[in-house]
Amino acid sequence: MDIRWPLSDDLNPPATDADLATLQQQLGVTLPVDYVQVLCQHNGQRGLADGLFDGQEFLSTQNVFAQWQVWKGLHDAGRFKALHSSPAAGVRNDWWNPRWIPFTHDGGGNHLCLDLDPAEGGTAGQVITVWHDSGERALAGSSFGDWFNRWLQRTAA
Repeated sequence: MDIRWPLSDDLNPPATDADLATLQQQLGVTLPVDYVQVLCQHNGQRGLADGLFDGQEFLSTQNVFAQWQVWKGLHDAGRFKALHSSPAAGVRNDWWNPRWIPFTHDGGGNHLCLDLDPAEGGTAGQVITVWHDSGERALAGSSFGDWFNRWLQRTAA
């Protein structure tokens, strides 16, 4: 599939097999195939232009891990124990979950995440919103491919 990318000058070259293997090993997950296919075209943004996805930066494999580590550190330190979320159906009632993999970042602690640990009625690989200062956990797509194709249709219009 040949995708015409906006902000193409800010996109990184394709992720390598080593980049993908390292990220999956670091996170302890297998990433969804539809997400990996996009990384195999461009390994995120350089971060020198506006965010590709509705103002949010498309994270490289290195930055996915860096953002995940921030949340994981807070999680492991117990910083979310007293916080309550307001999840959409199919999303776990967690403030944050180590199997929520950020793939965008707005620069202020907010992300779109791949949800690899959905609640009953959810689908592994669904896309959810994670806000650092709000408990809302909305469902943004039933899969990365679903979310990405709807984003492409919006940007092509």
